[in-house]
Amino acid sequence: MGNFNRRVHLKRHKEKFEVGARPGTIAIPEGALKPQIIIYSFNETDLQTTKNCDMKDITQQIKKCSNHTHWIKINGLGDAKLIEDIGTFLGINQLVLEDIVNTHQRPKFDEYEGYVFGTSRIIYFNDDGELVNCQFSGIVKDNIVISFEESHLDYFEPIKIRLKAGKGSIRTAGPGYIFYALTDTILDNYFVVLSELGDRIDQTEDKLYERPDKSIMFDAQQLKRTLIIIRRSCWPERDKINDMIRSESELITKDVKLYLRDAYDHCIQAMDMVESYKEVTSSIIDLYLSMVSNRMNEIMKVLTIISVVFIPLTFIAGIYGMNFSRTDDKGHLIPDNMPELYWPHGYIYALILMFGIGFGLLFVFWKKGWFNKL
Repeated sequence: MGNFNRRVHLKRHKEKFEVGARPGTIAIPEGALKPQIIIYSFNETDLQTTKNCDMKDITQQIKKCSNHTHWIKINGLGDAKLIEDIGTFLGINQLVLEDIVNTHQRPKFDEYEGYVFGTSRIIYFNDDGELVNCQFSGIVKDNIVISFEESHLDYFEPIKIRLKAGKGSIRTAGPGYIFYALTDTILDNYFVVLSELGDRIDQTEDKLYERPDKSIMFDAQQLKRTLIIIRRSCWPERDKINDMIRSESELITKDVKLYLRDAYDHCIQAMDMVESYKEVTSSIIDLYLSMVSNRMNEIMKVLTIISVVFIPLTFIAGIYGMNFSRTDDKGHLIPDNMPELYWPHGYIYALILMFGIGFGLLFVFWKKGWFNKL
């Protein structure tokens, strides 16, 4: 059954909320990781990779490779000065920089003069079984794509492999295509998470039919909670992709929009899977509660049959257990005082009567088919 029957935890950093703070304030999240920067500079025939960079390396690389497209990959948001320097170097609005470090943003796409900005939610299960829901932010300007991620996890390894292979449009379609490829990779990983959740739902459903217990309800509730988190990412992601398709920015070319329509279809498919899985988990909970209720009804039915059988027997035993005296203290007969107490073999007659009533009631219940339904 795996380890999913324990509570699903949502791993996230604590956000800093400064009430009344100036718009554009860069407040680094508590526990944010130190940035790790890699620059990929490429064109149709060349790919240059520079690791462990700083702001000086970024500016030098861009100037040196002026005929290249640059993907600046930043993992970790724990350096406010670096983010401010990037904003100054590229002329990025302070509100955009604020959205990058405020990692509770919903997926969105915004257009500015000379550049575009977008966010997405990266969702996956880590090695501890925690559901990680972190933010991806990207800026596209001229021949530059800058991506920001909260963790040091290499989430976009498939993009790096495609860049090294140099096939297809990955090197020639411009920075807008790179931004689409990053978004599409995030969507593809939604299907990986949904596939794992689908397997867990099937296992929970099998357990419901084979050996139902109360853990099924808890498992189904945790699965449903996970699906709700994914749903909260899929719905705005669809709107984000739709905004990119309708964008009039030159950075999002017609060819890129063609690919974005395919990504839009993938997003709709993921949303449909989430909704169908939610219905299945709800039906599992309802079915388990119905089975518990039916089981309780069966138990009550058995107890009712036992009570109905023994009520008349208890009534007879109670009557003849009153022990009213047949004669008074002078030996005179007292009229109407239980003459059966002095019958020969009266005890045998009482037992026969009681067994007769008991077996008679059981026969009636059997004829009605009550025992077949227990």
